[in-house]
Amino acid sequence: MNKAYYGIFDSSLGLFRIASTEKGACKIALPEESEGDFFGWLRARFGPQNVIEDRGRNEGVLTELESYLAGELREFDSPLDLRGTEFQMKVWREVRTIPYGTTRSYRDIAESIGHPRAYRAVGAANGANPIPVIIPCHRVIGQDGSLRGYGGGLAMKERLLRLEGAIG
Repeated sequence: MNKAYYGIFDSSLGLFRIASTEKGACKIALPEESEGDFFGWLRARFGPQNVIEDRGRNEGVLTELESYLAGELREFDSPLDLRGTEFQMKVWREVRTIPYGTTRSYRDIAESIGHPRAYRAVGAANGANPIPVIIPCHRVIGQDGSLRGYGGGLAMKERLLRLEGAIG
């Protein structure tokens, strides 16, 4: 079984927990996610004996995240170890194409991946996104421009969109 290495990063927005495998980042917990949920997610996928504290293995992702939160980085280059259903992977790949400082609706994403009526399923896939910020699900909003659902809470979604200048 693969191993997951985690590190903790205290930012201006709160505590971020990041985990990586040998392949790349596999989990980012936003400040609103509990420690128990973060470690529960890791243990369920890797086994308790394979979850190891090692901030050094996450230094690249931590540095990029810190630069992003400081408004200095617009695109992440860190390798990812992304796992999900075929539909989730389609959604996450499409969400990753949304440029910094812009937004798209759930319906736009559904249409882009060839499932125009699956906008609720797009929302569910976003909710299951294990690597928020790098896979910028915060840039996905309601068709009417409203901020809707975000695992890190709507206040965090708003803060990230304001940081990027996507909303006033």
